[in-house]
Amino acid sequence: MSNTNNNSQNNLPNANEQCLQLANLIKQYFTNDDKSAVLIGIYSGGAWVVKKIKEILQLPTQSIGFIDVSFYRDDYTKKGLTSSLKIKPTEIPVNLENRHVILVDDVLFTGRTIRAAINEIFDYGRPSKIDIAVLADRGLSNREIPFFANYCAWNFNDTNNQKLKLNKQKIDDKIDLSWLIESEKIVK
Repeated sequence: MSNTNNNSQNNLPNANEQCLQLANLIKQYFTNDDKSAVLIGIYSGGAWVVKKIKEILQLPTQSIGFIDVSFYRDDYTKKGLTSSLKIKPTEIPVNLENRHVILVDDVLFTGRTIRAAINEIFDYGRPSKIDIAVLADRGLSNREIPFFANYCAWNFNDTNNQKLKLNKQKIDDKIDLSWLIESEKIVK
């Protein structure tokens, strides 16, 4: 069992404010004139961030999608694809052919999740461009596949390799996000 600490104890940034930062960075792609951009969140953390950005920017439903990369991962047997794993349906409301895709996740760590998501995205069409937006980037020293975030709210360089986890709550029908650090070490 791992110990979990709250934001105030660790001086972690406010995840809701980070979503606002990301929304401000990408809002230029969601103007009335440009309807080619689509925001795709990777389950689960990235999907929560997309829902929060949708709230902030008041985006139409056809501008967002969700992707579950479980079967596209190259390490699913290592991570343990078990019956306890809840596979969620990929929901992409539009053809991605020649669309600008902004792929959203909570944490960019090794790059394997991003690679899996890009592989799956190409099953839905060939985008004109794919950008990556994350709330936290664990740094290039952890990268196994050379991806970088085009939009990032926080560079989290932790030498202790602790688990950084995004937590979601619903408060008054609104999504409230917060960061947790778990004391158990990450196993790559």
